[in-house]
Amino acid sequence: MLSRTADNLFWMARYMERAETAARLLDVGARIAMLPNSEQGYRNEWEALLHACGSYDAFMKKYGDPVQRNIESHLFFDRENPSSVVSCITQARENGRIVRTALTTQMWDALNSAFQEMRQIEREPRSDQSLSRLTDWTRRHCAMVRGAMDATHLRNDGWDFLNIGYYLERADSTARLLDVKYYVLLPHIDFVGSGLDNYQWRTLLRAMSLHRAFHWAYGGEITAKKIAHFLILNPQTPRGLSPCVEALNLHLDRLARYYRRPTRAQESARNMMARMYETSTESIFDEGLHEFLTRFIREVADLGARVHEAYLSGDVR
Repeated sequence: MLSRTADNLFWMARYMERAETAARLLDVGARIAMLPNSEQGYRNEWEALLHACGSYDAFMKKYGDPVQRNIESHLFFDRENPSSVVSCITQARENGRIVRTALTTQMWDALNSAFQEMRQIEREPRSDQSLSRLTDWTRRHCAMVRGAMDATHLRNDGWDFLNIGYYLERADSTARLLDVKYYVLLPHIDFVGSGLDNYQWRTLLRAMSLHRAFHWAYGGEITAKKIAHFLILNPQTPRGLSPCVEALNLHLDRLARYYRRPTRAQESARNMMARMYETSTESIFDEGLHEFLTRFIREVADLGARVHEAYLSGDVR
């Protein structure tokens, strides 16, 4: 496969997953905003989302006031924000259009339908659009594209590049969503284990569509350590960090066999998996959950750079 084709497939998948992440961030903000404000709390739960997704400075420069309507505009409609839902779906569709012949008919139809419906949403008055409708619409169409890929795409190297894009982005987004809750939204260390703490954990699980899965896996009371194990270490969690790293290893190993050449990306992914196997919930909280997540996000970015060097730049290493 040509590196530019692989690059388009990789980024098409990343942009679709990133669009879903923006929608889930908005959902987290909306659910948390329904809580009574605490004098000791973070000064604005919407502002917290900007810090977590790394777009605080760009937002403040353009909008200034981190109120809900402005955050919705920034994370959903703003074409100047490369991580907004509109920007991501537009970029995903453009990447898919360039490699149209590398996609199945069902994949292209799902991707193009999302793009065309999104353009219609942009033309509608904002007063007619509820946030829940926008986030539900985004999650539904992202799932349709992913479902079409899983159901119809040949299990070739293109399928591996799509999955590597999806799992890199999903690992990053799960870590950022966790960081929103624990590092920014929880007002004070004294609130750990309180009713507010537990409500926020439930909110996070619902925003990630994992509330029922968590109770199937653990049952009983929701605690920070259970959540950390579920979203970081549990191999059964659909959006968990450990399953994402395992999937990245699987697809990078497949590519190495397919092209008969190991790469530094494969080595980096194996090192990440080895560190995951050695990690426990106790060691995570000893290090600090925010510190662990920050390090993990940096490792994901480094792995993405290695994938680009190995396959997408045309220079296999």
